[in-house]
Amino acid sequence: MNAMALSVAVTPEPAEDALAARLIEMTVEDCQRAFAEGSVTAEALAQAFLARIETYNPRYKALIVMNPQALDDARAIDGRRAAGETLGPLAGVPVVIKDTMDMAGLPSTGGWHFLSAEAGGVDLIPATDAPVTARMREAGCVILGKTNVPVLSHTGSHANDSWAGPTLNPAAPDRIPGGSSAGTATAVAASLAVLGLAEETGGSIQNPASAQGLVGIKPSFGLVPNAGVMPLAGSTRDVVGPIARCVRDAALTLDALAGYTAADPKTVAGIGKRPAGGYTAGLEPGALAGKRLGLYGPGWRDLPLSEEASALYARAQAELEAAGATLVADPFAGTDFAAIAEPTPGLVYFDARGFESAPYDLQLYLERMGPDVAIRSFAAFAEATKAEDAFAPGGVLHPITNLRQLAACLADPASPPDVSDFLAAREAYLAVFDRVMAEHGLDALVFPQMRAELPPLHGPGTLLETTVCEINIAGLPGVTLPAGAYASGSPFNLIFVGRMWSEGDLLACAYAYEQATHHRRAPALDA
Repeated sequence: MNAMALSVAVTPEPAEDALAARLIEMTVEDCQRAFAEGSVTAEALAQAFLARIETYNPRYKALIVMNPQALDDARAIDGRRAAGETLGPLAGVPVVIKDTMDMAGLPSTGGWHFLSAEAGGVDLIPATDAPVTARMREAGCVILGKTNVPVLSHTGSHANDSWAGPTLNPAAPDRIPGGSSAGTATAVAASLAVLGLAEETGGSIQNPASAQGLVGIKPSFGLVPNAGVMPLAGSTRDVVGPIARCVRDAALTLDALAGYTAADPKTVAGIGKRPAGGYTAGLEPGALAGKRLGLYGPGWRDLPLSEEASALYARAQAELEAAGATLVADPFAGTDFAAIAEPTPGLVYFDARGFESAPYDLQLYLERMGPDVAIRSFAAFAEATKAEDAFAPGGVLHPITNLRQLAACLADPASPPDVSDFLAAREAYLAVFDRVMAEHGLDALVFPQMRAELPPLHGPGTLLETTVCEINIAGLPGVTLPAGAYASGSPFNLIFVGRMWSEGDLLACAYAYEQATHHRRAPALDA
């Protein structure tokens, strides 16, 4: 009798089973159709995703802090909908945000045990939301929780050293998930949420999106505010963007995120740069027809693709041509574009210029968290973490100490730093980039985002990307999306790169390719 009662108690209702099945690869459009039909409420949908998280998150470690108000927020959306209020496309949609994005009342840990009370450190609890968090709330999103990152977001390959443990890649659990927005990508890839927010300094949107066969938007620097996001190079390189399973969902999210706010004055640069009608306005299946696209080659970066990556790229080129695009081989050949890079010693082709501002940006970030935060200055941060000094030999940020202008900022983090080396590199990149795009009449570039398949989850291997240093320093936008898979099952993605503020055009190209190929595949999960 007792055993039967227990069995009955834990057996899901048929309606719950049906809803659980609908969560896999669910899109924003699917959510809104269900809401409009009355077949599901925002509360029921959030509850279903929370149940899926409870099942799969212990293995994949995508989320590390849950939002205790998620169901209340969902009920509030249901109330507004029932009252006849006109709501936006993201209203009631379950989402996740990266750990480093401030959400009032919840800790921002940076993946480091020193900054997590659960791991024996101290919690950093912000008094206010980051602007991007606030904008997701304003759009009516139901934020389920915050996602895992490596210590101080220091790597674009994994989250193995996080206090919460390593995040797995649902598409290839034995291989790296990409970073530093590893948890966001895994939550989206595993259908633990409909979409998520990521942040990039050195590949942290494009890398995990590509590693897991997802859509990621690395926006133009200054289009989306990054105040209230734990920085690495907040003044120079950091950007916030969406990771989703389809192009339209990513575009809708960028609509919610982009735009000026007084909380982040550099966003004044993006005024007037958003497309009329929003980022979904140009999403047409025929958008690639007549487009001229530049291809990867040594003129951009003299590092070859693996044999299998070359074969997958060749197939993608045929698909692009079939969709009406004209391809231009290595348009940067004969320029000095590749020579602008100054890779950091000890790292695999990573140019860290722009990180000179890290201490100053962290000082501003901590001050913004509010007067009651446990660590209120860079000096206090350094003291609290001195047992594993991030900048000392062996520390996660030690490789950037080769930057000649960093020492002065470390000595006086309260004063605006000298970033003239970075600015010179940005200007050099933009000058050559704009000239090449004009000379060849290019609408965009289209590269394989990775030069080779993913290395094992544990080991010295890193994600071998093609665009990170160049577009992070230049501030250029990129949109990555699925384009197949290696024989091992490791995802293969393309990335469309364009001029500043060209996100609308890049999304149109990506959408047309997505609709022509439908390469995205849902992974099979193990609980």
